[in-house]
Amino acid sequence: MIHELKTWEEYFKALWEGHKTFEVREDDRNFEVGDMLDLKEYDHIKDSFSGRYIRAEITYKLNGGSFGIEKGYCVLGLNDPVLFDSNMIGM
Repeated sequence: MIHELKTWEEYFKALWEGHKTFEVREDDRNFEVGDMLDLKEYDHIKDSFSGRYIRAEITYKLNGGSFGIEKGYCVLGLNDPVLFDSNMIGM
């Protein structure tokens, strides 16, 4: 399954640059190991997308309710991110 998710600019940048390899999310989509995430860069002030996104596979899921993670949330370990920039198409 592929999950399309808005990702605020500051967190997207850390993923894009390879500094961040996980996502903390509300567990409202039945995320499972092996699912793919399309993390779309989103400007929450302008309410718009940049055209950049990252596709990554969920390789680990830590469910909330323990280790200081609120129940109903999860930490998703990500692997093999592929970077896309629709602004570069046709250049």
